[in-house]
Amino acid sequence: MLYERTSRTLGMPGESVTQLYHARRGTVTEEMRHVAGRENEQAETIREEVARGRMIIPSNVCHAALEPMCIGRNSRVKINANIGNSQTTSEIDAELEKLHTSIKYGADTVMDLSSGGDIPRIRRAIIEASPVPIGTVPIYEVISRVGSAEEMTGDLFLEVIREQAEQGVDYMTIHAGVLLQHLHLVQPRITGIVSRGGGLLAQWMVHHEKQNPLYERFDEILEICRCYDVSLSLGDGLRPGSIADASDKAQFAELHTLGKLTKRAWKKDVQVMVEGPGHVPLDQLQMNVEKQQEICHEAPFYTLGPLVTDIAPGYDHITSAIGAAVVGWHGTSMLCYVTPKEHLGLPNAEDVKQGLIAYRIAAHAADIARGRPGARDRDDELSRARYAFDWRKQFELSIDPETAQALHDEELPDEYFKTAEFCSMCGPKFCPMHNFRDVDWSALEKAAREMPAG
Repeated sequence: MLYERTSRTLGMPGESVTQLYHARRGTVTEEMRHVAGRENEQAETIREEVARGRMIIPSNVCHAALEPMCIGRNSRVKINANIGNSQTTSEIDAELEKLHTSIKYGADTVMDLSSGGDIPRIRRAIIEASPVPIGTVPIYEVISRVGSAEEMTGDLFLEVIREQAEQGVDYMTIHAGVLLQHLHLVQPRITGIVSRGGGLLAQWMVHHEKQNPLYERFDEILEICRCYDVSLSLGDGLRPGSIADASDKAQFAELHTLGKLTKRAWKKDVQVMVEGPGHVPLDQLQMNVEKQQEICHEAPFYTLGPLVTDIAPGYDHITSAIGAAVVGWHGTSMLCYVTPKEHLGLPNAEDVKQGLIAYRIAAHAADIARGRPGARDRDDELSRARYAFDWRKQFELSIDPETAQALHDEELPDEYFKTAEFCSMCGPKFCPMHNFRDVDWSALEKAAREMPAG
């Protein structure tokens, strides 16, 4: 769907230009109309969902290349891909390759988590090249400027948040819910604090014996967000990093704080989504989604995975996609992908692809389970193509057509086999679908009627 964005005006100090502001006043923006077309919904429905805070449209007024999308439980389940360099690896070209790979394989948003090198320059290149919303975690740039957690200041946080907003960042993860009085709750855990942002803030609070500066200066952060229409992703700095730590007091203490921060953000017309846990066993997934929706007033839920087992390093894109499909089914709005490199190293472009494919499967499965209108159409079309032995159509409808055709062609590469009524699994004589098509149904029905009862 073609979209040409018109210029949006930056808000003056104290002025709100957010989608939430307009939606609450009954205005259907051009972004809402475009989202409605993408979601096959009425524009007024999109406006109503945004107005009640159940949907967000991450849409910084300074992101010129953006094609608007939405995140909310009454829309398609969305996928975020994390990219970004580390202090030891990767530069602009590598990050742009990851961005293009992310978009090619279906990322709805991309987060730049760069933590080394010239971070503003890398981020600028990513924003200028990206039609999808870009998210960041400002604390990563803050720590890169000062070198140690103890040296971070509230003023520096605000400076970095404003600079990133000016560049066009569409949403930011802010760990404002990690409070000093909750830190003791992580003591019984196996893995303690696993959030990079949450860990840095905990270190700062312990050293200074003061409250989280992001919490203390939350209203000032909101003033920046409402001038640029930056959506907030309220980070889960105390999320569980192992299934043994899932659904504990620390996790839910922070969640209650995030529910209060959600209302404070809405009061300032700032769009909000809430981040969720990374490691949760299968039997606790539905409860986690339902609790977040209740405590955070149905604000969109954005989860990392969750991973449903901890014993598969190298395959955590699979262990987490299992959890992602389930939480998507029960109401999670956006899934943050996990790559095979999770817990092991910085992902490269191939890792990004593998993570996205796994999560596109999970999100699509969730949409089917939710009963989203039209979600199953592609599945049915592929099934018909499979029964008709239309191999080219099967490849075309696949989530990853290149891989589907490559696997088929490993044993049967010749063009003849693109129309053959068998594959290399059963061969030409024992394909059940082929043989089933030759059944004489009238004779079969006659035989069935003549069979003795019982």
